[in-house]
Amino acid sequence: MNQISVIDESGAGSVIPTNILPQFKVYTQKDFDRIPQLKAVPSEALFEMKVVSSILPFRVNQYVIENLIDWSSVPDDPLYQLTFPQRDMLPPQLYQQMATLLEQKAPRDQIQALASKLRTQLNPQPSGQLEMNVPLDRNGKRLNGLQHKYRETVLFFPTQGQTCHSYCTFCFRWAQFVGDEDLRMASTDTVELHNYLEDQPDVTDLLVTGGDPMVMKTRHLAALLKPLTEPKFAHIRTIRIGTKALTFWPQRFVSDIDSQELLDLLSQLVDAGKHVAIMAHFNHWREMDTPVSRQAIELLRQTGVEIRSQGPVLGHINDSPDVWAKMWSMQVKAGIIPYYMFVERDTGARQYFEIPLAKAWSVYRDAVKQLSGLGRTARGPVMSASPGKVEVQGVTEIRGEKVFALRFLQSRNPDWSYRPFFAQYCEKATWLNQLKPAFGEKEFFFEREYNEMQHARQSH
Repeated sequence: MNQISVIDESGAGSVIPTNILPQFKVYTQKDFDRIPQLKAVPSEALFEMKVVSSILPFRVNQYVIENLIDWSSVPDDPLYQLTFPQRDMLPPQLYQQMATLLEQKAPRDQIQALASKLRTQLNPQPSGQLEMNVPLDRNGKRLNGLQHKYRETVLFFPTQGQTCHSYCTFCFRWAQFVGDEDLRMASTDTVELHNYLEDQPDVTDLLVTGGDPMVMKTRHLAALLKPLTEPKFAHIRTIRIGTKALTFWPQRFVSDIDSQELLDLLSQLVDAGKHVAIMAHFNHWREMDTPVSRQAIELLRQTGVEIRSQGPVLGHINDSPDVWAKMWSMQVKAGIIPYYMFVERDTGARQYFEIPLAKAWSVYRDAVKQLSGLGRTARGPVMSASPGKVEVQGVTEIRGEKVFALRFLQSRNPDWSYRPFFAQYCEKATWLNQLKPAFGEKEFFFEREYNEMQHARQSH
């Protein structure tokens, strides 16, 4: 009989048969009434969940329900806010339209038609993802499962990885999960990916993203990644895998039927000379404060991969310096490298989660002040806007004018990167397009060239 070692809640190790390992159990929009913990939630709140989840995707698994959420603190518990829909995640007019249909018990096709219409008002593909990021192959064909925004990095969206163990309510990739093929980025063609990478000698990094690639069986990941160890891909030095499995299903690395196969694959890639980085999504320190999560982190580190952490600063979840300071401190102790604090993107439920840039910077600054240098590797707060990743470096006063100091960490034109620029201070601004140039300038230094890029892509 197959066996595997696991750590129980007390921290003690044990060996158990694989046929009695924790089984993945998931709940979706049609299953609210089957979640025992929701029986204590008022019926009005349950109806509101059904309304919101008719438009924005909902998916949660048993591990999250039983191990991460403090049900005595619902609805304010941050992990509950992270995974269960709330009424104000939708603009009032959109909410009311869908609520009316559900109250009338309208036919399913009518509900779906309205949902599709309302989703278009939520900016489902922000930052020029479909218009400007999709590359062309050697024959001029669009490669719809790829994005190539920055010179050194290509993103790949494998079809088998376009779901998650649970969905985050703030997710900027929510349009991947609503069943609309016109909004979805995905590819089953790894040959197209490999051919494209072979033709791009300036590309050094491949980011496998989703969804969550760690929902994939290891054999599918191996078919995608192992060919990159061939000599013709020597220029691909770094393989990144974006995942939230360390928080939403750490059993993927510990006790799933092909967990050891996955760890062996990662070790093989490292042994072949690739820098393998697990881009782990964390939003609160409690997500990594379980025995199985700690064990997953340790097993991953033993393969030689690096684990880097990233996530947005969010109202209702983590807009507190102490939460970030504790999370980054715990990550450094566990051998995880803090990487990015993002700003909530301008899509989906953004109005519920976004906070002003000034507050985001204050949260970041007051958090890193509590850390040693090893905890100050996280860049932030950072907006992943269409021109590039814009970091808010601070608020200052220059020639009597209060301003935001900004810079690109990555940009569509590499020459824009790390060049300081300034915007008028605005207490309410939450995104780049709400900022105006400081010192009487008519436009930011990059705007004219960026507009030309947009025009060129649209006329292609």
